Amino acid sequence: MNELRVLVIDDELGMRLGAERVLSGLTIDLPDVGEQVRFLVAQAESGEEGLEKIAAAVPDLVLLDHKLPGMSGLDVLDRLTAEKRDVLTIMITAYASLETAISATKRGAYDFLAKPFTPAELKAAVRKAAHHVMLQRQARRLAEEKRQVRFQFISVLAHELKAPLAAIEGYLRIIKDRSAGNDQAAYDQMLDRSLIRLEGMRKLIVDLLDLTRIESGQKQRDLKDLDVREVARTSIETLLPSARERNIAVRLHADAPAVLSADRGEIEIILNNLVSNAVKYNRNGGQVDVTVRADEQSVTLEVRDTGIGMSREDLERLFQDFVRIKNEKTRNILGSGLGLSTLKKLATLYGGEVSVTSEPDVGSTFTVVLRKRPDGQKDVHATRDDHRMAEGN
Repeated sequence: MNELRVLVIDDELGMRLGAERVLSGLTIDLPDVGEQVRFLVAQAESGEEGLEKIAAAVPDLVLLDHKLPGMSGLDVLDRLTAEKRDVLTIMITAYASLETAISATKRGAYDFLAKPFTPAELKAAVRKAAHHVMLQRQARRLAEEKRQVRFQFISVLAHELKAPLAAIEGYLRIIKDRSAGNDQAAYDQMLDRSLIRLEGMRKLIVDLLDLTRIESGQKQRDLKDLDVREVARTSIETLLPSARERNIAVRLHADAPAVLSADRGEIEIILNNLVSNAVKYNRNGGQVDVTVRADEQSVTLEVRDTGIGMSREDLERLFQDFVRIKNEKTRNILGSGLGLSTLKKLATLYGGEVSVTSEPDVGSTFTVVLRKRPDGQKDVHATRDDHRMAEGN
């Protein structure tokens, strides 16, 4: 339950008491913003007293009489605007006119209520104002969450880049100063290690760009009929050199067509991440099995490895941004910590889901189910069949 503080500024005692009586016991449901509101009401009989109370405790809403003794309602509005008070104001007047309404609005009034008004009219005006206040609160909360996420994101990114940059700088200084004497093999090794670090940073940047395009909704999607088996074969062929270096066997199990209306680049990202991880986190001489199968509703991708596996605690945070499983067995494995996060976000574009089972020192199995027709996306095959039937009639 949210509480909104209301200050009634009016020189008429009956008006102040009446407004307090109506609002004090009022609870308003705002289902479209998922909030419920009740009101705490205070009173002031003049503009000067009202400003003093606002200075002491800024309310969320002010019901402000236009005609007050001494400082007028418009003068109070001017002060609130000049002091940049974050408060919503409903101007109340017995002299309703277009000119007054325009003047009050220009000075910062949110709404206008003409005397005499009924309890129902007061409730309607306050409900509208409460809705606006709650939207503002939500916007501020989201902005703060966004700021915190951005700060955390930049901090983690800086941390991820700092270590490889420091390593490369160290290698280059050794090479420049010829600290290894005439040992050319040592220099070559430093250059190779620098290239590996640079490749890790390049992968981080690519994954970061993929993730930001997906989350921003700015990625242009090119949806076409696609046999996912073709993408799986390409992903495996790309990673075979890395697998062969460690004598890891990679097998594809995909006998029947698995056609999906999809963006090829998105499916490539999903499969490349799955197969790459299965190779990277495998043991020497291990095995990777990639299975692609389809039914009427979906296409399923399953990648099983015989690698180092993961604990239950690791699985719980596996799909978070920048999360990498760090232990003695993974400390020399480079990665951005964004691949699986990106994969899961892409799967949701297809109404899909990602699951994983894993056992330490035994291996892991990742399963991605992509719906052929997510909510709101028309089945391209059904559409074509409909056209054929129409042409046949």
